[in-house]
Amino acid sequence: MARSKLKPFSTYEQVAVAIERLLQTTLAIIALGVIYRYCWIDISDPYKCGALLNKGEWLDPGPRWSSHNPFQLWQPPGCLLHEYKKDDIRECFGQQRLVFIGDSTTRQIFWAVAKKMDQERAEEQMADILDSDYKHRDLEFTSDGVTAQFIWDPWLNSTGSDVELKNFRADPRQEHGDLARRSAGLVLLGAPGLWNARHGQENYFKDFRESIDHVIPYMDHAPIGSGLSNQLSRPFPVRQTSPNLLLLAPVQVPRYQYLSPSREETITPEKIDAMNDLLQQVSAHSYADVVWSYSLMTFSGRAEYEDSGLHVVENVAHRKADVLLNLRCNSNAASRGYPFDRTCCSNYTHMAGVQWIMLLGGMFFLPGLLFVRRKHAALRIGRFLPNHETMSAISLVGLIVCFCFYTDRTQIFGKSHKLFRQRQFLLAWAAASALGLVSIRRSKSPISRRSSSLTLYDREFLSRDQSYEWKGWMQFFILIYHYTHGSKSLWIYEIVRLLVASYLFMTGYGHALYFLKNGDYSLRRVATVLIRLNLLSCILPYMMRTDYLFYYFAPLVSFWFLVIYCTLKIGHRNNTNADFVMKKILLSAMITTAFTKIPGLLEFIAFMLKYTCSISWNVTEWRFRMYLDMYIVYVGMIVAVVLHRMSQLRSGSVGPKATFDSILEWTIKHNKIFKTAMALLSLGLLPSFWLLTRRSPNKQDYNWWMPFISFIPILSFVTLRNSHRFLRNYHSGIFAWLGRCSLETYVLQYHIWLAGDTKGLLRLGLWNPWVEAAMLTAIFLWLSWLIAGATQTITNWIVGKKPGSQGYGEDDTVGLKYSPYLLPKMAEGEGTPSKDTRFDIGRSNTSRWLEKCVVLFNEDLRWRLGLILLVMWVSNVTYR
Repeated sequence: MARSKLKPFSTYEQVAVAIERLLQTTLAIIALGVIYRYCWIDISDPYKCGALLNKGEWLDPGPRWSSHNPFQLWQPPGCLLHEYKKDDIRECFGQQRLVFIGDSTTRQIFWAVAKKMDQERAEEQMADILDSDYKHRDLEFTSDGVTAQFIWDPWLNSTGSDVELKNFRADPRQEHGDLARRSAGLVLLGAPGLWNARHGQENYFKDFRESIDHVIPYMDHAPIGSGLSNQLSRPFPVRQTSPNLLLLAPVQVPRYQYLSPSREETITPEKIDAMNDLLQQVSAHSYADVVWSYSLMTFSGRAEYEDSGLHVVENVAHRKADVLLNLRCNSNAASRGYPFDRTCCSNYTHMAGVQWIMLLGGMFFLPGLLFVRRKHAALRIGRFLPNHETMSAISLVGLIVCFCFYTDRTQIFGKSHKLFRQRQFLLAWAAASALGLVSIRRSKSPISRRSSSLTLYDREFLSRDQSYEWKGWMQFFILIYHYTHGSKSLWIYEIVRLLVASYLFMTGYGHALYFLKNGDYSLRRVATVLIRLNLLSCILPYMMRTDYLFYYFAPLVSFWFLVIYCTLKIGHRNNTNADFVMKKILLSAMITTAFTKIPGLLEFIAFMLKYTCSISWNVTEWRFRMYLDMYIVYVGMIVAVVLHRMSQLRSGSVGPKATFDSILEWTIKHNKIFKTAMALLSLGLLPSFWLLTRRSPNKQDYNWWMPFISFIPILSFVTLRNSHRFLRNYHSGIFAWLGRCSLETYVLQYHIWLAGDTKGLLRLGLWNPWVEAAMLTAIFLWLSWLIAGATQTITNWIVGKKPGSQGYGEDDTVGLKYSPYLLPKMAEGEGTPSKDTRFDIGRSNTSRWLEKCVVLFNEDLRWRLGLILLVMWVSNVTYR
């Protein structure tokens, strides 16, 4: 395409092109970097089994007496370590046993597993043993059919040890009956180094070597490949059974300064290092798997130890147990479904047919059609395709959905744990606030929005720029909250709950004001809003094996939109009567409360969805989400009714007199006095609300109060934000920019910024974590911006809207149209016979039935929506 056919780029467009080139380059670097790491650096450990077995670091080290309870987050390189609990252990092992053989350091891991199975009973049993005269004995602990056994054998030469080693089978499919049941699901051998050093005298090393030589033949069972990685990658991940594991723990390096004088004399660094060096040589020349990450857990040799100097603190023991359980159980953890937060030693799961179709379609088929549409528009196939802008939007959505799959459903990208540090949260929010402040500018009038001139005028209450800014800074806060694991802090959680309520307040206000002003209750309006809200949230569950409710904000705002629509649609010819509208709102609130609270109603709907549409709906979660913000939408609707009525009173176009008209007339007449009084009242209510919420001791108590008090700070903020001409007419450009794509950032953060379905953070595994976070954040925000414009374009195409026909809450200044370098601009008329974005798949004279179908789908929105619902239903019932 010749550049001469296009208008010259403005300075703004040139900057946009430069930024987009930089972002494209960053994306290319990320793609090449992770492919290089996955295909070369990690080629021998594709499922991160070796990483879990041999490497790792503490994210939260610190002194034992620290108030933040350290040593809870052990981070293997590039994967998420799952903290196993009672139900997880039962699901993994069933009727199989866990066997621990060794000295008191191995016994600590046994007790850590027992506490995970049943903490209260395990602590009682521990206390009984400590009170007894004979502590060094075999132990057994059973809970829900799972049995953990400890065999006291500090020399690894007892009869019990030999029996367990002889009965062990790595592949549980090789034997049947009693032979299969005899084998333990997991055997941990504690290296006998401490007892050799303490009691072995001058023959300690010879005795240690003999013990290791005795057990290695039982561990050296992998005929091909290398040890654990081979067991877990061939062929176990393709089925529902994990391999049994036989592992060897290295010699526990003690805290020498804490040892008693007699132990310090015999347990020396020279002896311990010599024995562990031998284990290094043995594991390098056999298929024996040694859990070297245990040594790294105590590498600093300080706060990880108890006062004895031999045993570790409880948190470290629990993480040692988690390493074992993740090694043994994660290979089939993906079959449990989302969240996919057990990424160490896991290859996720095999793809369903729908996933294959979406992956191949998004990466190859749709881009191919885009090429055909642009280069061969005159051919017959080109006439059946949407125009270039729509095809570009569809292709972009397909590529980004595929990108979500590769980031959060494969081992190509690394994952790491979240760690809450209040200082980091505050610094991140301070940086975002600074960006927002430096980008403050005056709002343009609607006429001059696309020009560089500024028109001096007074913006209306809660204008579009202001609402976008509000959404933007709230979204910044929520993103930082999720990234820094701010839910650990009660006061941050309380603020986020208010921010979600603020979004719903704007939902109630915006949609109610649109309906009252325009009276547009058409199917097209409903379809436009619902498709725009749900397009991404309905596509991702098929690709990511999640469900619709997982992206809970889209279902929530969709539900409330339908409530607003039904409330105002019923008897809408009488909506000029403000009293009538208020009564409808009150009745709607009562019905919604009953619908949510009465047991059985939501359960019946969930039952019908499951057996008619194969939709799994978590009623408990949905009822919780509904209750948290039960009434704030109605507050937004009431504010819309009041402001709309005031507008009618000013213009003189009033309907039947309302009971509160006299108050509104006084307010209009004494506008300045009223604004000043409301601003002062709001200033007093905000700190009062803060002091009130400080009394909540936990999240549960705060959540109970939330539906009844959230309107106080929200209305106070809205009042203050609109109390002065300056505050109404200026807004933050950065925050408003993010607000235009806040829905997309909320959904996409789950998979291309966070990881493990929000349980962890996405990583590249190549550079400094801060550098990687900056690169991934830039790409995440850029893709969110692009997909916001793409979904707007696709929505317009489906519902048959022409460019520029907008309703409240829609915007045409996002995404593809204002992204001149993402896809080449086309000259007027090139590549498409029409610039109309309506649903147009062309006409063909080859057959009458095809022409009739084309005309039917082209002209009737109901048929188009029906086809979309049919495709989703078929996908649901066939998804495996």
